[in-house]
Amino acid sequence: MTNYKGKWKGLIDGILTLPLVLPPTVAGFGILLLIGKNGPVGNFLNIFGVNIIFTWYAAVIAAIVVAFPLMYKTSMGAFEQIDSNILSAARTLGASEWKVFWRVAVPVAWPGIAAATALSFARCLGEFGATLMVAGSIPGKTETIPISIYFATQGGDMETALIWVLIIFGISLTVLVLMNYWNSYKSKARYGAGE
Repeated sequence: MTNYKGKWKGLIDGILTLPLVLPPTVAGFGILLLIGKNGPVGNFLNIFGVNIIFTWYAAVIAAIVVAFPLMYKTSMGAFEQIDSNILSAARTLGASEWKVFWRVAVPVAWPGIAAATALSFARCLGEFGATLMVAGSIPGKTETIPISIYFATQGGDMETALIWVLIIFGISLTVLVLMNYWNSYKSKARYGAGE
C-alpha cells in the first residue's frame, strides 16, 4: 500500500482501517455474517464439517480483525518514513524487490513494526465486543480475560475480577516494558552504545 498509487488506494485504505473506527460489536457482527453458518465462508466450511463460531478460532479471528488496523497503519507509517534513496541504492546494486523488502526495508522500518506489534497485541488482549459476538463466553473454551472480568463484575465477584485485572495488567505491562527494552537494545546495537 505504501507504493500503490492507484485510484482505489483511498477505498482500500479505508476498508483496511475500518475496524479501528467501528464499534467492536459492529466488527463482530460483520465477522458473524462472514463466517457464520449462513455466511459465505461459513457455508464453504460447512461442506467439510467445520464450524468456527463459538470456538477459540472465532476469538482469534475477532481479535485479529479488530487489531489489524493498528498493525497496518503503524507499519505503513514506518515504511513511508524510509528514504527512497536507500531502496534505490539496493536496487542499483542488483538486489531483487524481494531482497530489497526483506533485507533493507524491513530492518529500517523495524522499530515501527515492533511498535505496531506491541499496539496490536495490547488491542488483541483487551478485545471484548467482537469476541463476545462470535465466540461467546464458554468457560474453559472461549472465555477471554476481558469477558471474565465483565461477567465476574456483573455477578458481584469483585475478588475474581480484581485477580483478572491484575493478571491482564501484569501481562500488558510486561510485554510493553520488554518491547521498550528490546527496541532500546536494537537502537544501541545499530547506532552504537556511545551515541
